[in-house]
Amino acid sequence: MASPIARTSFSVLALLVLVLVAAWLRPASGPVPSPAAPAGGEVAAPVDLPAFLPPEARETVRLIARGGPFPHPQDGGVFGNREGHLPRMARGYYREYTVATPGLGHRGARRIVTGGQPPAAYYYTDDHYASFRRFEVPR
Repeated sequence: MASPIARTSFSVLALLVLVLVAAWLRPASGPVPSPAAPAGGEVAAPVDLPAFLPPEARETVRLIARGGPFPHPQDGGVFGNREGHLPRMARGYYREYTVATPGLGHRGARRIVTGGQPPAAYYYTDDHYASFRRFEVPR
């Protein structure tokens, strides 16, 4: 038969375990996520993107902010700026990302190219790097 001290120690330990499990299972309380910060830890696309960007660019910007996963293996790869249309920077500064084109079964010509890690500059091309338009992404 167990001593009264052992029974008391076991009871206290069992109670502590129950309290910890209950606290762990209880839903977290806190601020309700706003539309700019959706539930699930996802990053929302900025609201104030320029009108010249196609609607599909919002998803690309959101994925860039979140760090992926990206729909194409080339997304996030180094953009070499071989055409020289962007400011000259060290190799690896620019990264490219696909902007989906509805109805195409391939990547198409639309891209967002970012500069810096994390991105400090954003450029959009809809003609596969023949021209670029710089835009800002609100932080």
